Amino acid sequence: MASLSIKYMGLDLSSPLILGSCGLTNSVDNLVKAEQAGFGAVVLKSVFEEQIKYDIEKTYQSGGNISHSQSYDYIAHYQEEASIDKHLRLIRDAKDALSIPVIASINCFSIEGWMEYAKRIEQSGADMLEVNYFDLPTHFEKKADEYYDSYFKLIRELQATVTLPIALKTSHYFTDLAYFMQKLSYTGLASLVLFNRFHSPDINIEKMEISNTNKLSKPEELSNTIRWVGILSEHLRCDICATTGCHDAEGLIKLILAGADAVQSASVFYIKGIEYGREMVDGLAKWMDQKGYATIDQFKAKQNYANIEDPAVYFRIQFMKCMAGIE
Repeated sequence: MASLSIKYMGLDLSSPLILGSCGLTNSVDNLVKAEQAGFGAVVLKSVFEEQIKYDIEKTYQSGGNISHSQSYDYIAHYQEEASIDKHLRLIRDAKDALSIPVIASINCFSIEGWMEYAKRIEQSGADMLEVNYFDLPTHFEKKADEYYDSYFKLIRELQATVTLPIALKTSHYFTDLAYFMQKLSYTGLASLVLFNRFHSPDINIEKMEISNTNKLSKPEELSNTIRWVGILSEHLRCDICATTGCHDAEGLIKLILAGADAVQSASVFYIKGIEYGREMVDGLAKWMDQKGYATIDQFKAKQNYANIEDPAVYFRIQFMKCMAGIE
């Protein structure tokens, strides 16, 4: 019988499948279902500092004639504390209910927010911290180096603030992606989570409104994750957790073959339920038995850039008739 146990970010996981941060991970009942379904760990729904500040402003504005600055400070402090306390309570309740690792996730925009939230999350007993960070380069006066420096500064300050293993979940929208991911891996990060999905704007031409689209990932998005996990896996000094596009056991297997240490998935469980994780985990075990693999390490990275006969397939981007089979 194949063993699905792995080590991720220094901790032992019963399987490489992790339930990614999403609305589903905001409930202890769902987290218990995830453990029962065979997930090796769970990432709690992110704390978004921006959302907390937005809610504070909305509450304040709804107060009508409330205008005194001290009133605002009181409301802001009260609501922020209530929002954070709710999340910290989720961490504590999850730790009490689960035997698998609990990964907290934060997304902030102020350096004070990052440090304060991280510190309180550690005090609440989370096993790991996932930092959800990407700074979209929209400032016309800001150069690339300034954006890059913000990542290294954030990592340094978090490492000085908490002792938790830290994962950075970020994007593939970098010009020098391989170079930058490697440099990030040299900072002492425990893992890079590749890659994040973002709000995708659309325009409703009837209502004349901006709307969100592509809220859930699709299996077709897996190929980009495979490409970069396959290229990077032999060149990073930290773990790789692959995410985006994994909707079944086959996708899980492919990402591990490309070199992922663990795999996060979320979108598919909105469609098929958290219990579907059991089918993915059992599918992985069945495939390993069929191939004669007793452990994950025996096949991990067998199909990455360094271990395949034609590694150039990872680099081919432009359409080629000879590859596509179209004349």
